[in-house]
Amino acid sequence: MEEEIRQQNGEKLIRILMMTLTLSVISAFMFNIVLPQIRDEFDLTTSEVSWMSSAYTLIYAIGSVTYGKLADRYRLKNLLTFGLLLFAFGSLIGLFSQTFGMVLFGRCLQAMGAAVVPATAMLIPVRYFAPERRGAAIGTATVGMALGNALAPVIAAFVVSVTNWRWLFALPLLILLTLPFYRKYLDDEQGRPVKMDWIGGGLLAVTVAMLLLSVTNGTWSFAACGLLTLALFIARTRSADEPFIEPRLFRNRRYTLGLSIVFLVSGIGFSLVFLTPQLLAQVHELPPERIGFAMVPAAIAMALLGKTTGTMADSRGHVYVFYLASGSLIASFGLLSTFTAISPFIIAVFLIFGNVGQSSMLIAMSKSISTTLPKEHTGVGMGIFSLLNFISSAMAAGLYSRMVDLGSDFRLNPVYFYTGGVVFSNIYFVLAALHVAILVFYYFQFGRERERVSGHLVVNRSKQG
Repeated sequence: MEEEIRQQNGEKLIRILMMTLTLSVISAFMFNIVLPQIRDEFDLTTSEVSWMSSAYTLIYAIGSVTYGKLADRYRLKNLLTFGLLLFAFGSLIGLFSQTFGMVLFGRCLQAMGAAVVPATAMLIPVRYFAPERRGAAIGTATVGMALGNALAPVIAAFVVSVTNWRWLFALPLLILLTLPFYRKYLDDEQGRPVKMDWIGGGLLAVTVAMLLLSVTNGTWSFAACGLLTLALFIARTRSADEPFIEPRLFRNRRYTLGLSIVFLVSGIGFSLVFLTPQLLAQVHELPPERIGFAMVPAAIAMALLGKTTGTMADSRGHVYVFYLASGSLIASFGLLSTFTAISPFIIAVFLIFGNVGQSSMLIAMSKSISTTLPKEHTGVGMGIFSLLNFISSAMAAGLYSRMVDLGSDFRLNPVYFYTGGVVFSNIYFVLAALHVAILVFYYFQFGRERERVSGHLVVNRSKQG
């Protein structure tokens, strides 16, 4: 009876989580299109106003693994309450701000609170759903992220067309509507009482911040500081009685291999949302509003197919979904490389294959990685999963920007016959090749193992028969 109630609560929680993710993602991305207005109003430089996005990303990335670690010790219900209230408080400060300092402070508080959402999105499917039903739960949560990506530019454009950009801070306040439901349906499960290694956590936070700043600013001094604090973090992890991240977590071979794949896949997939708008602007000369609409169909497709993909991961297995996602991504990047300069409408169709493949890939890897973790490490383990997504995306953004700025005079794709957009064609060609390499690696590390397990099951069943 108790298990049945827990399953029913899980079904309700995953729907509430979908709404929370939608609002959280909208809040994360909708300010990007109003940065020029904020810059002009406060007479800032582009680098100064960019801290609206940079600071949010830094805090969000660090906070996701911190909340994950705390969730292994404290009640998720209480952590989520604290995070959402802090998120709302930051929104209020931004809404009534009169200086850029207050705007930035409100944005930072938003990030500190919103960082609890990715930790929750990873933990609810793991804690409330059995492994054979976990894929559908992760897929439902992914729908919220897709909806947020699709709605963010549309809502931002509408709000700034009828009122002041500060009212963008008002929309996230709706997230408070979800709090009573979390308080009602989340249980009071609490992890083992262990001492929190704040020194190790601080060193990890500084390491992530320095590495992200080195990529976004192209400064080697930040990278050097990041490597130094990383060395200190490793030393602290080995010496502390209760380290922030247990070293044995990384001795789990399947977990570390899964994280390596996620790091690569996230960086490659970020090109779809970062590089494609530049392609549409530079090669096809589309205005910002038309670029936004060109990205919407892919986000809608992700939302429509997210739960179906998750259910497929449960019924057919995450390895099967990984293969399908790989095929979709290889096709998308191959087509984008070959037809870079073709009609923007066709580019929008290619993006559907890419975005659906990317979300399916992350669903498969989320389920795969979650099954490798012991219960007492699920919070920090899945928090690292989220952290790597942010780090990889930030590093990829810097790399893609440099490659576009450098340009290219030669064609890597032998069947690319257009005169413009060669650098974009080359990048997509390399990304398609990388996905082929990832597919081969995954097959030898995970796919063949699954085939061996399936073969043993068939042999045992035949013997029993």
